[in-house]
Amino acid sequence: MSSRDTDMTQGSVGGLLWRVSAPMSLGILGVLMVGLADAFFLARVGEVELAAVGFVYPVIVAVSAFSIGMSAGANTVLSQAIGRTESGNSLACRALHAVGFGALIGLGAGSALWLVAPVLFTALGAKGEVHAAILAYLPWWAASFPILVVTMILNAAFRAGGDGLTPSALMVATAVVNIAMTSLLVFGIGTIEGLGMAGAGIATLAARMLVGVLALGIAIRRGTIAFGAHTARGFTRSVRDIAAIGLPAAASRAVNPAGMALVTAAAATLGDAAVAGFGAAARVQALCLVPFFALSTGLAPIIGQAWGADMQGRARHALRLSVGFALGYGLCAAIVLWILADPIAQLMTDDGTAASYTAQYLTIVGWSLGGYGLVVTVNAALTARSKPGWALGLSLTRIGVIYVPLAWLGALTLGFTGILLAAVAANVIAAWLGTVFAQANSLLALRALPIRAPSDRLAHLRRNRHARG
Repeated sequence: MSSRDTDMTQGSVGGLLWRVSAPMSLGILGVLMVGLADAFFLARVGEVELAAVGFVYPVIVAVSAFSIGMSAGANTVLSQAIGRTESGNSLACRALHAVGFGALIGLGAGSALWLVAPVLFTALGAKGEVHAAILAYLPWWAASFPILVVTMILNAAFRAGGDGLTPSALMVATAVVNIAMTSLLVFGIGTIEGLGMAGAGIATLAARMLVGVLALGIAIRRGTIAFGAHTARGFTRSVRDIAAIGLPAAASRAVNPAGMALVTAAAATLGDAAVAGFGAAARVQALCLVPFFALSTGLAPIIGQAWGADMQGRARHALRLSVGFALGYGLCAAIVLWILADPIAQLMTDDGTAASYTAQYLTIVGWSLGGYGLVVTVNAALTARSKPGWALGLSLTRIGVIYVPLAWLGALTLGFTGILLAAVAANVIAAWLGTVFAQANSLLALRALPIRAPSDRLAHLRRNRHARG
């Protein structure tokens, strides 16, 4: 363990959760603000650029799932190694292997996106000037993707040792630089002409390069990663361990934006106002979900270290606290959204009909946000416990088995209300299933029969499969 790493197997679990999660809230908000700022600036350039953002955003969110998945894999491997009290040299080598593997994955994914972009966005329906604007932006974003993956893995290495402040500061710095440069490069300044969509892409590349170099420098100075004659030793094992966690985690992250695209298509059958209202509500919801994602970043290293140290009771305690927070915060958020649904909807839209759809979404779906928060929390716990396949199964069930089919059925039978009821059903059923999965993998110990009975059955099936294997 490095001298800067925190032993998260000791001390108050609640205090450690706060120490890592609280600063990460600012970092995640910074990431969200970049997307909102890009849409804000480009909307003022023209309708072509705004339409191009609409095509690009879901694709880059799905591709970015690779960076999140690789960081989850690195966090699990490193935090469990810290819990096992591996030496500092071993940890530094593992972190370096994760960075090298992430760079290769990022380079491959970025290159593939750049190569298929012309055909991909044509297939998605982009034409003429919109298609040209997309292709002006994508090469710069694709070039920045390997840097994003490396930076995310370095942030995961910091968090694995209990440091939530450094990753948060780096994420906020990226957002500040990106937003400032986007404004200058999109619109231009003085005699320098604005670059439109290309300017937004260049700003993203420049911001990620600057902060990526800074993150790498911090990691080297702290000894989080180290170079030496034997640093390549064990690379294959590290890659295998990280990929076994990271690839399913990446798929789990990519499922949600893909599913939301299909639900948006269901809303589109009800008209443009329904799509606009649904999209505005989704942006508000994204802001409400920030504490859940921040909590998951703090929970993962605690469970990882506890599991590595064979302290299952501490891991269960951490998840119980996190689930309690998710449900409590979800209830508070629902009350606020219910009270302020109309003014928020008016603020987020410029059309009365769209605003009514947004308000209806916030009023109804808001009551199930605690369930979705529980799903996010359990997914992080399962991944940190080296069970990413269960996390992927939970995400696929929520989106593919429940939300998307029910949303289309609801749209055809009950209109927009049917889509909202599908979201509520998906969040509530997935929350129950998440507790079952967590208990089946020894992360919860609940006595309620609707949870205990199916979890015991799943655990029994899992033991039999292992015995046969």
